[in-house]
Amino acid sequence: MRTYKIIALLLAASLLPLQVAASADAVRLKDLGKFAGWRENALVGYGLVTGLAGTGDSSSNKATRQSIANVLAQFDVAVAPDDVLSRNAAAVMVTAALPAVSTTGDTIDVTVTSIGDARSLAGGTLLVTPLKAPNNKVYALAQGPISVGGYKYDLNGNVAQKNHPTVGSIPNGASVEVGVKANVLNAEGKLTFTLADADYTTAARVAAAVNAALGSGTADPRDAESIEIRVPEHTRLVDYMARIESLNVAPDERARVVINERTGTVVAGGDVHISKVVISHGDLKISIVTDNTVSQPIFVRDTGPGVRTETVSNSRVDVQERGESGYVSSSSNTVADLIQSLTRIKTNTRDIISILRAIKAAGALHADLVVQ
Repeated sequence: MRTYKIIALLLAASLLPLQVAASADAVRLKDLGKFAGWRENALVGYGLVTGLAGTGDSSSNKATRQSIANVLAQFDVAVAPDDVLSRNAAAVMVTAALPAVSTTGDTIDVTVTSIGDARSLAGGTLLVTPLKAPNNKVYALAQGPISVGGYKYDLNGNVAQKNHPTVGSIPNGASVEVGVKANVLNAEGKLTFTLADADYTTAARVAAAVNAALGSGTADPRDAESIEIRVPEHTRLVDYMARIESLNVAPDERARVVINERTGTVVAGGDVHISKVVISHGDLKISIVTDNTVSQPIFVRDTGPGVRTETVSNSRVDVQERGESGYVSSSSNTVADLIQSLTRIKTNTRDIISILRAIKAAGALHADLVVQ
């Protein structure tokens, strides 16, 4: 039987006491979320890649031929699109993410993807491509040689391919032309801190930590996700936000058990407890075996028309039942304790997953069971 890998958070249960102080799990507020208004901006553009070694778009792509003709027209070269050969060029879409704060002259990474029938972008160079935001305004210009990290060659029906050659990237391939600045203050001049994982208890703890450090009434939790923070007058906003981000808060954890039967992975997050429960799990294996033999007649001098070789099939049913094992857990045990006990008696991962599902169905597993 195939051996599966069991990943469980057992170190906390075996090496450390279960009663760990909440302050030991405190993390920076900066790691729990971000301020509202701090976001990246999506950019996209249509461009042309040239210099391909015959792996570009075929002549059936009119958009590529028209694009080449338009580029040549800018250099006073008049060529009809039908007279253009496009095997060394490819039409592509260029995407990038503009940081929340950027100034003119900054460089950002871009991703280049083929939109035609090009076989590979390896060795190509992207021509100057304007990158636009959803407001149809150009914020950056992209250009440069493409790094693909793969290839694809085919000849006479034989294909040799590595990775995905129709998608490439250009590190620092775009130059920011219009800078942007994140607006973190709302209409009332207040900051809003947004949690990555919405939770009422964590939101209350964040507000309490901010009020303890900056004064009572500074922070007000609006809901499970956002905490509104008042900014005093004549305050340096950067220093004020840096002080808030450096505060330590112990987030509340929701008990979860994640299982993946395809990979045989079991991950227990947090201090997941199991109520008193009795577990009995057996294994029944049934196999049907057929033995085919040939019955050969005894050769005699006079054989009749009914004398012939006959194939005989003998079938039998084998039933193997492994002795059932029982396990009784007390009310103070955790999933880590259960998995440790099951692995000691050499229970495979599929059986452990079935046991966890049964415990959840019985109402003894006090956690969310996430099946991937």
